[in-house]
Amino acid sequence: MSLITLSGRLSKFMMVIAATWAFGLAFLVMANIVGRYVFDSPVYGTAEIVAASIVIIVFLQVGYAIRSRSMLMADFLVIHLPDKVQRILLAIGYLLGAAFFLMIITGGWEESILSYVEGEYEGEGALRVPSWPARWTVMFGSALAMINYLVMAYIDVFKPELLDSEVDPNAAPFKPGSANK
Repeated sequence: MSLITLSGRLSKFMMVIAATWAFGLAFLVMANIVGRYVFDSPVYGTAEIVAASIVIIVFLQVGYAIRSRSMLMADFLVIHLPDKVQRILLAIGYLLGAAFFLMIITGGWEESILSYVEGEYEGEGALRVPSWPARWTVMFGSALAMINYLVMAYIDVFKPELLDSEVDPNAAPFKPGSANK
């Protein structure tokens, strides 16, 4: 299995986990609201769980957002350049994205290890939530995002025929500057 296929499948799997988590979180919030206003007994710790879950959900989905080309692009000037130049500029943008996520990893690595080793918790209310799952999800999600940016840069420069093959096998080939992004 190639790195291109592996990163695509892993990104989709992480996106499904994040969507399932968000769906379950909606029921937790609904139970908290119903419990608070109907039974005068809220679900304790909902705020702490939701706060930690938002970070986890975002970083579980970032890899898929990159692979499916769902990240915001301002290409109003680039579309007027030749296709080869557009692809090179896209690759440079992907390399900058990879560098950004590498900085997140290098900046948060020690804190992630310490949060697990020292048993760091968030919240002082009804529930104390361990902070290491969110920190490690940021590390893992950033690593997957960095790999996906590098894969997309490689595909744009060396294998443009694969551009949409991992997202939708029936999709028309990607052309920089076109409306089918």
